Amino acid sequence: MAGALEGIKIVDLTRVLAGPFCTMTLADLGADVIKIEGTATKDDTRFWGPPYAGGESAYYLCANRNKRAIRLNLKSEKGKEVFKRLVAESDVVVQNFKTGTLERMGLGYEQLKAVNPRIILASITGFGSNGPYKDLAGYDYIIQAMSGLMEITGDQQSGPMKVGVAIADVLTGLYTTVGILAAIQERNHSGVGQSIDISLFDSQISALVNVASNYLVSGIIPKRLGNQHPNIVPYQVFPTADQEMVVAVGNDAQFRKFVQVLGVEDWADDDRFATNPKRVENRELLIGMISERMKTQSSRHWREQLEAVGVPNGPINNMKELFADPQVKAREMVVEMAHPTAEKIKLVGSPLKLSRTPVEMKRHPPLYGEHTEQVLASLGYTSEQIEEMQKNQEV
Repeated sequence: MAGALEGIKIVDLTRVLAGPFCTMTLADLGADVIKIEGTATKDDTRFWGPPYAGGESAYYLCANRNKRAIRLNLKSEKGKEVFKRLVAESDVVVQNFKTGTLERMGLGYEQLKAVNPRIILASITGFGSNGPYKDLAGYDYIIQAMSGLMEITGDQQSGPMKVGVAIADVLTGLYTTVGILAAIQERNHSGVGQSIDISLFDSQISALVNVASNYLVSGIIPKRLGNQHPNIVPYQVFPTADQEMVVAVGNDAQFRKFVQVLGVEDWADDDRFATNPKRVENRELLIGMISERMKTQSSRHWREQLEAVGVPNGPINNMKELFADPQVKAREMVVEMAHPTAEKIKLVGSPLKLSRTPVEMKRHPPLYGEHTEQVLASLGYTSEQIEEMQKNQEV
């Protein structure tokens, strides 16, 4: 079955996570993504293990399925010729070199649009193409620190904490995907491509959402609240008789149901707690009172009672518990794929559920340079020419 982006060809010059996550998302949707790695250098994440499966790191496997992979030396003239020939028949180039690198190679947007006026060049950098930080390298950890995310993560005792995954990379990959799809749609009307400038720094600042807005409106620097919410109470982790769980009371009606389950329904009419602004104001008092009530019963008891009245709550799963959850199976959020060196691998499934053009897992995360000969032949190179280029380490 054809995917939603069937017929779109993408040249992928990215490595690590933000770029590969973007191009994998597009590949899942049916785009033909050709991943380019150097003849002397590979995607760094191929070496970011253990664990490994069939010699491939789990990190690399998480962001590179549904792609084809080729070797190409972009520092050589023949490599540049191959690249331009590929660009001539492609729709999008995605790259995450440091600012100015592609231009110094003679492969910047101006050069690429001369080859193909319809080409869209999406560039991912740490800090963008302008400003005083434009030449700095961008790593997720640094971005989490500089963007203010770490300062609001953790609690007063823990000090600043990073998020448990490279969230700035993931968000940047998603923002880049949105930008590419918008540029393709615009090209359908104008007939010409454009360049897209996405930075990890900008993306993570955008994702501060209500916390950033709170500061911009009030001028008050937010404090670390740990598992609490800055604008909603109660909305956090609570202890029970056997383990911790999360309760997320989003409005006053839910609060009334919540305290009824707790057996203290008069709290809903208490002036200190009747409305969310009052609950935020009296946060410490209320949280202490709720915690004492919840310690009297098991988490299973509270979950069953709260689910029955529609109060949002949930367990705090580890990875084993998560992937044993029947909802994960029902939503096909774990997929198994054949792999040439690992026999079979398990990957996280796609959250994109399209009714007529569903995501398909057509290709395993490619081995290094696995499709070099195939792609070069499709560009018109003969087997003798390919062999010569390989001999000269141009591909």
